[in-house]
Amino acid sequence: MEEQQMSYGLLVRPRGLDETNSPYDWYKKMRKNSPISFDPERNCWDVFCYEDVQMVLQNYKHFSSKRNGNVQTLLDLDPPTHRRYRNLVSQAFTPRAIQELAPRITAITHELLASLKGKREIDIVADIAYPLPVIVISEMLGVPSQDRDIFKKWSNILVSGTRTLSPNVMNKLFAKQGKATLDLQTYFQQIVAKRRLDPTNDIVSTLITAEVDGEKLNIEELLSFCLLLLVAGNETTTNLITNTMLTLFEHPDILNQLYRDNSLIPAAIEEALRYSSPVHSMNRFITEDMNIKGMKLKKGQEVMAWIGSANRDESVFDRPDVFDINRSPNNYLSFGTGVHYCLGSQLAKLETKICITEMLKTLPDMKLDTTKKLRIIPSTFVYGYKELPVIVGLE
Repeated sequence: MEEQQMSYGLLVRPRGLDETNSPYDWYKKMRKNSPISFDPERNCWDVFCYEDVQMVLQNYKHFSSKRNGNVQTLLDLDPPTHRRYRNLVSQAFTPRAIQELAPRITAITHELLASLKGKREIDIVADIAYPLPVIVISEMLGVPSQDRDIFKKWSNILVSGTRTLSPNVMNKLFAKQGKATLDLQTYFQQIVAKRRLDPTNDIVSTLITAEVDGEKLNIEELLSFCLLLLVAGNETTTNLITNTMLTLFEHPDILNQLYRDNSLIPAAIEEALRYSSPVHSMNRFITEDMNIKGMKLKKGQEVMAWIGSANRDESVFDRPDVFDINRSPNNYLSFGTGVHYCLGSQLAKLETKICITEMLKTLPDMKLDTTKKLRIIPSTFVYGYKELPVIVGLE
């Protein structure tokens, strides 16, 4: 049972956080009244202010990423092991390697948009924001097109959460996630075996041959990175595209600015990353008893760093609840900070920039369909919406 208890904080929604509404009012209340608070039900500390979230994410000696479990990904390691591993996998994420993907990302976006021609109503999630990252990551990993839907299904299971600590519900969730993990491992083992015999121009072939100081990734490391890339590479990018577009629909003057001047899109994405981060929390584990601002944290307890709250901290950001595409500086924590800063951040931003640019070129006068209620994804980890219904103007 210990292994399961280690991750309760990330899987279970704390009291006060309602999955049906925006979390920002709760974040504001917690920053003011309980910036560091303990939830005995989850055996988890929650930190909400920018300074504390940044400290938890950066200080790996006191706030470890290590957790029990059969599968260790890059997210679950501390230096020096993490450094060696990251140096190896980063060879597939150089600025040049990412930029070389731009023409293919553009072509995929054009294909998706072409299928929407003449439609008055679309769902940005189902029609564009979901398939684009899945196709990109699938192609990077060498996954054939017919397997994309099952690939996405596994990804959704791995980031899912629950609102209850009921043993029955928790055991079902753990069993479901365990099965998805095993299914993915089996799937990727087959891909790795094929690439060893017949290398291609995909990320798995690159990782098989990658070396740092004469060391290569072993099979467990290869499989865990494929697993991480699947979740981090498609779920968060889908949410970044969706959250950025929803924010623009809520600010029609800015959306019209972007229609007229596509060069403003990268700045809008930067501010959307702060304003509506696709990742709202990351967890760590305390390595030794300590006091922080009068609070006594115990070794082994979990800490939840609320990135979504830190990005709206009034002590760091001027008018934090205002969407300002001219904001500078804009030191959001949406991709993390320190040794675990997101390896795929540039890819996520590139996909989102291309996607939104081509949408604005192709789909005139888009407006949110306000007759339909938006549903928030039930997860404490990622933040996004199950659909984004839009009415498209006719040219």
